[in-house]
Amino acid sequence: MRIELATEPGSTERPNEDWASTAAPASGQGGVLVLLDGVTPPAGDVGCSHSVPWFTARIGGALVELSASRRDLTLAEVLALSIRHTADAHRTQCDLSHVRTPQATVVLARWDDERVEHLVLSDSVLLVEAPDGTVRPLLDDRLDRLPPGSLASEEIADTRARNKEGGFFTAAADPRVSSRAVTGETPRAAVRALAALTDGASRWTEKFQEGDWRAALGVLRKEGPQGLIDRVRELERADTGRTRLGRGKTHDDATAVLVEL
Repeated sequence: MRIELATEPGSTERPNEDWASTAAPASGQGGVLVLLDGVTPPAGDVGCSHSVPWFTARIGGALVELSASRRDLTLAEVLALSIRHTADAHRTQCDLSHVRTPQATVVLARWDDERVEHLVLSDSVLLVEAPDGTVRPLLDDRLDRLPPGSLASEEIADTRARNKEGGFFTAAADPRVSSRAVTGETPRAAVRALAALTDGASRWTEKFQEGDWRAALGVLRKEGPQGLIDRVRELERADTGRTRLGRGKTHDDATAVLVEL
């Protein structure tokens, strides 16, 4: 089994809000992948004294532990428990009902000799490569399906669309959001490799359209996760006219994980 991971902040002036980890037993018969993209809140009151990196580290650690130790639980149940445990850690200090309470997108994968389970919540992506080289993206596309102009500002996104019916969902303080995740499983024999990307790394395909998902996984395999992130940074710097970036951040936190089973 080969596992590689790279992450890079979008700016040296603020902490990286992405979080990723993998766990595999020495026997090599199974494992877990966790990838989170913390949601950067607009400036102002967020109802919480804790930072987004604090939140992603807390919930990320819970996701790894429960995914690996509680194989009797589905990944949706693992996410629900992890959200509850994290909320309990600051429930008495913070207003967890605030729409901007710390939150994150989630990618989870868990595998053994028989199957590969997956869970995706919001706009990070999990790629599943078959033995014949076919690459299948597992996506939660609710954000992309919102009407044009409905996310013209962070304020509108928070008040009208985030964690609301008809909008999109992220892991925050309500365990019930786990039921909104995209979940499923694939026979282990049908999976050769997995790759997880936050939207800062998936820009190579989704925003700059330099190659499809199969090509992106090829870059990960040949150049490693850092190689893909380096390519994204080069494209961002070259887009001075913001032809591809549009209103988006020039550089976003970028994380990529490759697991070859």
